[in-house]
Amino acid sequence: MDLLNLDDRLTADQRLVRDTAQGFVREHILPDVATWFEEGTFPARELGPELGSLGMLGMHLTGYGCAGLDAISYGVACRELEAGDSGLRSFVSVQGSLAMFPIWKYGSEELKEEWLPSLAAGTAIGCFGLTEPDHGSDPGNMKTYAKQDPSGDWILNGSKMWITNGSVADVAVVWAQTDGGVRGFVVPTSSPGFSAPLIHRKLSLRASVTSSLYFDDVRLPGSAVLDVVGLKGPLSCLSEARFGILWGVVGAGRACFEAALEYAKTRVQFGKPIAGFQLTQEKLAWMAVALGQAGLTALHLGSLKDAGALRPQQVSFGKLANVRAALDVAREARSVLGANGVTLEYPVIRHMNNLESVLTYEGTQEIHTLVLGEALTGVAAYR
Repeated sequence: MDLLNLDDRLTADQRLVRDTAQGFVREHILPDVATWFEEGTFPARELGPELGSLGMLGMHLTGYGCAGLDAISYGVACRELEAGDSGLRSFVSVQGSLAMFPIWKYGSEELKEEWLPSLAAGTAIGCFGLTEPDHGSDPGNMKTYAKQDPSGDWILNGSKMWITNGSVADVAVVWAQTDGGVRGFVVPTSSPGFSAPLIHRKLSLRASVTSSLYFDDVRLPGSAVLDVVGLKGPLSCLSEARFGILWGVVGAGRACFEAALEYAKTRVQFGKPIAGFQLTQEKLAWMAVALGQAGLTALHLGSLKDAGALRPQQVSFGKLANVRAALDVAREARSVLGANGVTLEYPVIRHMNNLESVLTYEGTQEIHTLVLGEALTGVAAYR
């Protein structure tokens, strides 16, 4: 089904990562994920140490118990994890790219030693607080505020929303306005004044923990602040996570395509399998083309990242193009399955619903379109 034989370009080590992630998904995720989705649960505490033991958490970072693998290995892992469910890949992306990366990149040695080994092992869980109820695509106008008092401590007040892992996290990397600009803070979730209620009634990413975060005079030591000022801090983290997304959605789309292809071969109408009808073959062919193009994009951007040449605009290209392609594949696959496509007996409607969230989070389709527009014209059109 890989018509372009893209995986032939993987090294032996990258194939080992692929096979390890596939085996984990097959054994630990696929038997139960439809139930988790239906019930709105995700066993983060149980899966965290298992993922950590495989080196999947912060795998693209070095030191502190991290695997230190190349970017394509990280991307391949995200692809295979999201073939299981977007909630699983989100858990891994948030842990490694949004919680661990800023501590690894901007944290003091003390913060790194305190948090990174346990986060890499999955015995601790992290989350990332940037989006607010009234400020999603415009984080520069966030209202969460941190004020330093005469003792040198920081006092944090405000709220965040749509935070993956929030209610199960041991530590939150929180971005807040200060008198000197936007700063990042490493916030233990046991801090007095911190709360993280679950967000309920989701119809997408149901096998994922999504929460609000509230800070009511949360007191933090001066050592909790990260060594970066301005939006370049959180945006650099988002570039890391978006790279995982542009790989991951290829896995979600592939899972939908495989389900549609198998179904078409066995579903008999008018005396023969629907795979023998021209309209069905057209749908399958275009799905294969879309996934091949998305896979090529991911592989090329992975090569650029490994060479240290990947630009944020190129990540936006991948996130925009690949999520759109995966969502289109999921919708087409649903049509092949007919009424069966809306049940959890097949993975398609679950992936399709999840991808509606992936289209929005970590930069909406509209924002990434404008990033590319600015890259092409030199004119920013955000306002």
